[in-house]
Amino acid sequence: MQQVATEPAGEEPSLAERAYRTIRDRLVMLEIRPGEPINEDQLAQSLGVGRTPVREALKRLQYERLITTYPRRGTFATEVNITDLAHISEVRQELEPLAAALAARRATAADRAALTAALGELERADSPQRDAAELMRLDLQVHRAIYAATHNPYLEDTLVRHDNLATRIWCLFIDRLSDMAGHVGEHGPLIEAVAAGDADKAAQLAHGHVEGFERAIRAAI
Repeated sequence: MQQVATEPAGEEPSLAERAYRTIRDRLVMLEIRPGEPINEDQLAQSLGVGRTPVREALKRLQYERLITTYPRRGTFATEVNITDLAHISEVRQELEPLAAALAARRATAADRAALTAALGELERADSPQRDAAELMRLDLQVHRAIYAATHNPYLEDTLVRHDNLATRIWCLFIDRLSDMAGHVGEHGPLIEAVAAGDADKAAQLAHGHVEGFERAIRAAI
């Protein structure tokens, strides 16, 4: 399975952190389907780790609303509820422009290098070899790179969680969306604005992107 290479560079992650990232992205990309039971032993075996790192990861994922535990029934991937779209969009419409503006002001050389690499991927987004799942991973990569460039861990954590929930909705309707490459390609001007340090333009483009996402989903329902 292809990984979403979006985490900031730094210390080698712990087993629990690696388990968390992998299970999280499987849930976000609906590789673990909504409502599917979560089997700790199977996850531990597939990840090549013990049950303890998996249990630690699952605790975080429950807090992030990606899994749900029911007494005497077990743990399941959270269902995707389209009624959550409006609530998620309310948060993102306020915080995505803020993150884009902060990233434009605070991005380091390493941040700009990560964004430039993502821009190169975006320029190949129209390739017929790119399937919808690859485009969604690229979308996640760009968003997480911008959030990391804010250098505000609280804002980054909040936006990653809400973008994950939005992406699950997006993946649910992916077969009904006609212009995935166009939506993902919208990130190009946003990355350029961030890299250029143009905070106002970056904020404006981020707001428009979130609004466009909600319109596209509602049109597909």
